[in-house]
This record gives sequence, C-alpha cells and structure tokens, in this order.
Amino acid sequence: MFEVTLDLVMILIAAAFVAGFVDSIAGGGGLITIPVLLLCGISPITALATNKVQGLFGAGMAALTYARAGHVDLRKQFRTALLSGASALVGAVLASRMPTDVIRLGLPFLLIAVALFFAFKPGLDDVDKKQRISPVVFAAAFVPFIGFYDGILGPGTGAFFMIGFVSLAGYGILRATAHTKLLNFASNVGGLIGFAIVAKPLWMLGLAMGAAQIVGAYLGSTLATRIGARLIKPVLVLASTALALRLLWDWF
Repeated sequence: MFEVTLDLVMILIAAAFVAGFVDSIAGGGGLITIPVLLLCGISPITALATNKVQGLFGAGMAALTYARAGHVDLRKQFRTALLSGASALVGAVLASRMPTDVIRLGLPFLLIAVALFFAFKPGLDDVDKKQRISPVVFAAAFVPFIGFYDGILGPGTGAFFMIGFVSLAGYGILRATAHTKLLNFASNVGGLIGFAIVAKPLWMLGLAMGAAQIVGAYLGSTLATRIGARLIKPVLVLASTALALRLLWDWF
C-alpha cells in the first residue's frame, strides 16, 4: 500500500520537473517519472494512470511555448490532436486485453533505431525538407497508430511522433518537436480518460507533479526554441537510448 510522505512527494515533484524539461525537448519524460512512481511503491496500473495526469501538463505547456514562438499553429492541429486523443483512449481501455508483452519485446530495438536515425542521418537540422505524404494521409495513417500505442504503453511516444514529422512530413527538427507536443498532450488526455475507467489515478499527487512539469517544460521548450537542432538532436538520441537500455535492463 502506497503511503504518501513529504519525502516521497518531494522526490516525485523533482522527477516531474526533470521529466518536463527533457520531454519538452525530445520526449521520453516517462523514462524518468514511471520508474520513480514504481520505486515509491505505487502499483503499475496506478503509476501509469498517475503518469498521464502529470504528463499532460508538461506537454500542454510545451505546446503553448512553441506556439507562442511561432513554430506551430495549434488551431490547425486541433483535428489531428482529437484523433490522437481518441486513439489513446481506445488503447488505454484495451491495454489489459492487448499483447503488451510482445510490444515491449520489440520496443527497445525500435528506440535504438530512432536514436541511430537522428544520430547519423545527414542533413537533419532546423530546415524543412521535401514532404513525402500529405498532411491528411499523415493524420489518418500515422497519428492514430502512435496515439493508440501511447494509450497502451507510452514510452517513446514523443520520439515516434518526431520521426514521423521528420521523415514523412519533411519538417525540420525544431518544427517537428513543436508539432509533437499538442498530439502528445491529446494522447495523454485520452490515455488518462481510458485509465481512469479501469484504474484510480492518484489525482492530488499527479496535480502536484503536473505543476513541476509545467515549470520544467517551459524552461526546456524555451531553451530548445533558442538553440534548435543543436540541442534537440543530442537530447533525443540520449533519451531514446536511455529508454531502450532501461527496458533491456528490465528484461534481464
């Protein structure tokens, strides 16, 4: 049984701040918060649900910060965000019935592939490249898949959205990062609604962590806006690699 103490709350708030900072730049905030929630004695399903509570605040703040800097038009993303949220809701509701162990087996290798892509592919900078598919096809075919995954598991969602925006939509690194945040916010909201149906998030703890997420996300997204790909690429590579290693460690 999880017992709330001041020490544990302070640890979780600190973890949420760091997670908000990292997630606003490259995704992967769950790499930090979920293990800490579990180490504090919270059950896995409650930890996932509580993580959605606090995570949506960081993603929302990052989305607003990038929008204010002119890197994304949130109004134009509204319908795509609804699609991401609805897909995450379905994924969260079905999480207990899906073969999540099979997904976990392949996830570390996908994350390593993402890290290698951003580390070694030439020409990845803040300049937009050739668009490979139309925005409608991207929204209809790619976004629901990643949103659904975020509802089921979640780790690496930001990185997977990023690689889609870069490789398919042709966005530069900074613009791609900016466009992932509203979709990630929506998938967090959808996932939270789904988990709230089958679990009980720790609402007060999640809100306290959410406040720290807001501060961390604001600082991270502001820094990323100023520095761009020179900051985002290495953080993305490190976050994806660290998450892959963490998942492999859990295996063995």
